[in-house]
Amino acid sequence: MGFTWGPGVTIDNAGLGAGPHIGPRVIMIPARHASTRFPGKPLALLRGARGTARTLIERTWRTAMAVPGIDHVVVVTDDDRIATAARAFGADVAMTPDSCRNGTERCAAALDTMAAALGTSPALVINLQGDAPLTPPGVIPALIARIAADPALAMATPAMPCTPGVLAALVADQDAGRVGGTTVVFDAGHRALYFSKRIIPHVPADLLAERAAAVHLHMGVYAYRPDALRAYAAAPASMLEDLEGLEQLRFCDMGVPIGIALCPAPPWDAIECNNPGDIALIERVLAQAGVD
Repeated sequence: MGFTWGPGVTIDNAGLGAGPHIGPRVIMIPARHASTRFPGKPLALLRGARGTARTLIERTWRTAMAVPGIDHVVVVTDDDRIATAARAFGADVAMTPDSCRNGTERCAAALDTMAAALGTSPALVINLQGDAPLTPPGVIPALIARIAADPALAMATPAMPCTPGVLAALVADQDAGRVGGTTVVFDAGHRALYFSKRIIPHVPADLLAERAAAVHLHMGVYAYRPDALRAYAAAPASMLEDLEGLEQLRFCDMGVPIGIALCPAPPWDAIECNNPGDIALIERVLAQAGVD
């Protein structure tokens, strides 16, 4: 059974029933060396609770490897330096063209390589971006459950209410002209309305601490049906995607519904590594959580 959104965009929903899954579930970790805000970010070193220094890409890979119910984890990149580093700590690597404009296109470009390696096409692809080592362990299972529960969904992505600390960090970054994270608003059916690098919805300054949970932080994780990835790669970039620099807005422009998996805020601040200054914040969380 499939669902169609617009000309030529038909999404197959096979393999994601509530029972034993039919096809492989794959986590892809897209990583690129060229970053406007943080060049070489995947290879930046972060120290853990006991002082062990690991690259950002390795810490994200370790997060992915700990997720239950996943059949394969692979780093997808166009950069030989990242590929060499990933293979050195034991990761599988799929090389992708340098023409890929974002992580979603990179995942789409790796589909055929994954199908050849696995002997079958993935039933579900999880995109865990390489700058998210603090992704809570329950997020990816929640994504799988969200997309399995609604056959009409082509993809799903998580959101969690901001803690006062996370919202304060977002406000500080916004006031300083930096992008510290992405927020999302969604409808009563938990389908995305809009994503932005600005803080949405607007919360008056005198209510920031009291109403922090009204703002939902979008985590850089996506679950896609493979047909959705292929349709995405075939579609042109949208105006909103280009303006915001948010790849998921292309799905919105295509009329593809995006399911939001609501996740509780973890006992730590789930900070993504978007700027060099985020390293110290992430290291502090690793120390508090006892993660080396």
